[in-house]
Amino acid sequence: MELYKVEALLEKYFEGETSIAEEKELQEYFSMQLVAPHLKKYTALFNHFAVAKEQQFEQEIPLLEIQKDENRNQKRNFAWVSIAASVLVLMGIVTYVFYYSEPVTNSKDLGTYDDPEVAFKETQKALSLLSKNVNVGIESVKYIEEYQIAKNKVFRKTKNKSRGI
Repeated sequence: MELYKVEALLEKYFEGETSIAEEKELQEYFSMQLVAPHLKKYTALFNHFAVAKEQQFEQEIPLLEIQKDENRNQKRNFAWVSIAASVLVLMGIVTYVFYYSEPVTNSKDLGTYDDPEVAFKETQKALSLLSKNVNVGIESVKYIEEYQIAKNKVFRKTKNKSRGI
């Protein structure tokens, strides 16, 4: 067989595109004594296929016993896993109920005060807190107004320069 044909068949073989007849041609080529030196590394591969083809496994495999044992082990494992999962779910529920539920109180105390002076002081605290937060917001708006003024000055100058003024 010509060397270029062998190399083309090897290329097709390693791409998985050869037919059975082409693989037999390769096997025949590599079983001969006259193999190109740069292709000698493939002789063991193709000779192994010839030897492996003739080998037969003669020992019996007791499939039914193995499958029964595996089924029993799988059932036991499934039982333990399901029990463990159930315990974890119960522990999660108990933990949630114990730590995150607050006792329900039927208190009718809705922040009302009987003493007018205490009510007045609490109202002043709330209004003072509200005033501080509104003042912070107003200061932020002042910064934005300053930014707008500066931006308008810059863009007016660039517009005037582009018009030639």
